[in-house]
Amino acid sequence: MRYFGILLAIVISFSAGAQPRTDAFVKELLHDNTDSLLQHVLQHPETYRLQFIYTQINRDARNQPSFTNYYYHVDSLQYFNPASTVKLPLAVLSLEKLHSLKKYGVHIHTPMLIDSSYSGQSPMLKDSTSENGFPSIAHFIKKVFLISDNIAYNRMYEFLGQETINRRFHEMGYPDFRITRRFVRMNEDENRHTNAIRFITADGKLLFRQPPAYNSNKFNFEHIHKMGEAHYANDSLIHYPINFTTANNVTLYHLQQCLQAVLFPESMPPTKRFRLTEEDYKFIYRYLSQYPSETDYPKYDTTVYFDSYVKFFFKSGRNIPEYIRVFNKTGWAYGCMTDVSYIVDFKNKVEFMLTATIYVNSDGVMNDDKYDYETVGLPTLYQLGQHFYKYELNRPKKYRPDLSRFAMKYTKQKNDGRTAIKEADN
Repeated sequence: MRYFGILLAIVISFSAGAQPRTDAFVKELLHDNTDSLLQHVLQHPETYRLQFIYTQINRDARNQPSFTNYYYHVDSLQYFNPASTVKLPLAVLSLEKLHSLKKYGVHIHTPMLIDSSYSGQSPMLKDSTSENGFPSIAHFIKKVFLISDNIAYNRMYEFLGQETINRRFHEMGYPDFRITRRFVRMNEDENRHTNAIRFITADGKLLFRQPPAYNSNKFNFEHIHKMGEAHYANDSLIHYPINFTTANNVTLYHLQQCLQAVLFPESMPPTKRFRLTEEDYKFIYRYLSQYPSETDYPKYDTTVYFDSYVKFFFKSGRNIPEYIRVFNKTGWAYGCMTDVSYIVDFKNKVEFMLTATIYVNSDGVMNDDKYDYETVGLPTLYQLGQHFYKYELNRPKKYRPDLSRFAMKYTKQKNDGRTAIKEADN
């Protein structure tokens, strides 16, 4: 029996057993920041559990990038709920898997019918938010990046299967990635089972049928992860922390490495690169950086899902300067707010990565929907993002980067009379 989650004896990464790390350089950079809330958070590390990685990128004369990570309280053993950040690797793995189905005529836009094969499962045979009315991997990826849609994540989880997801992460050298759950209430057994799936042509001809899958492999849950002082369960207040030991898990370092592998595959060892084509990369880059206001399918109400909706490091107003693009994935749940980002300023030739997580739950109660996202989490992450952005604006660079690889053409949402989406499960 294989055991997913058992760490290799020697792993050059932040994994179980590593000590918290803070670099003096980062502390010095933050010392002069005058924002009172950010300073308050920095002075109370046990309360807010702020961790972040600032990744400095320098180019050589051939435009080849090199990366230097600077850490602040980065601790692989201090659990945070990764929430929707895990949608990034599942989207990429879904593109990988599609390549194995090309021989059947299946591609990213092929209609995908999801059946119900086990307890707790639900079918999905139509998708009214897509242009052709059908679900597809392309449409799911759009939705998880544009507004962090939960149903789209669940369907990619079912396409991949729990065993495939975790085996692939460990093959790639991400021992702390552990994906055990959909974002819908299911027990452990139900999450191990995934649905039968059919890919069809536009006129209904069957191209490929994927049978239901079951993961029989065991996970290593030796590290106990609990958060909060109390929690609600079945409408009852339990005066005990909530147990996340068997929940989805990822370290901040591996989130940063995953995004770097997507954006700069040549910077990673071959084993840590995803098996993607140039067309795949362009598709991911577009929707990592695109705004809901630039999308017709799905058509989102941009008064609700505004441009900076899932861009925490620039989420002060609703708009972001047109010369800046943020390629990122955020997540927020149980008082944990996380953002893994690559920030590009095309006008000033600035680029850097910033990956951060913070815990904002002043009453200590989990599952009460009373978290300090708006009053503490977002303002802190915004100040953090702006601090490093301003530093990068003034940081001397020997060679200015050529950022054309990440330059996309976006078009504004059409006014076609269709009803825009105001509410989504995200």
